[in-house]
Amino acid sequence: MTHGIRTDTETARLNGGGGLRDTATRYALLPLRVFLGVTFVYAGLNKLTDSAFLKAGGAGSIGETMRSARAASAVPALIDLALKNPVGFGYAIALGELAVGLGTLLGLFGRLAALGGALISLSLWLTVSWATTPYYYGNDLAFLMAWLPLVLAGAPYLSVDALLRARRQRGRRY
Repeated sequence: MTHGIRTDTETARLNGGGGLRDTATRYALLPLRVFLGVTFVYAGLNKLTDSAFLKAGGAGSIGETMRSARAASAVPALIDLALKNPVGFGYAIALGELAVGLGTLLGLFGRLAALGGALISLSLWLTVSWATTPYYYGNDLAFLMAWLPLVLAGAPYLSVDALLRARRQRGRRY
């Protein structure tokens, strides 16, 4: 130690050699990334394969779901906009969830995928689950909060983004 400042080697030695703790820290967001990615892929596929969901009306349809949520929504204008073409909106949400989920799992444009997931969760919270009482029973707010660390950190490990970053760095050295 030089004048009260520890070197990286000294810090690693004091932290048990930098092994398990550093590895756990490095990969701490990976379970969240996998959970959100799988969940959004599943949600998108579920919507695309549900024969009732992608209809303008009827039980279980996107149109009926939106009409029933309108009165309790924080932003009914969002629902009104979507109700102009509920089937198109249903496809947009399903394909958006699928793209966000795959991007998150692969770590491809990780921050952008996470931002997309956060925006989908925010829109669902403000429309469909806004009236849930108490607020913490609504899962859309929890999903929104879960996306924020990935918006900030991206997918720095075990990702296409990391491979592309490493490739760019190797190219700069030569």
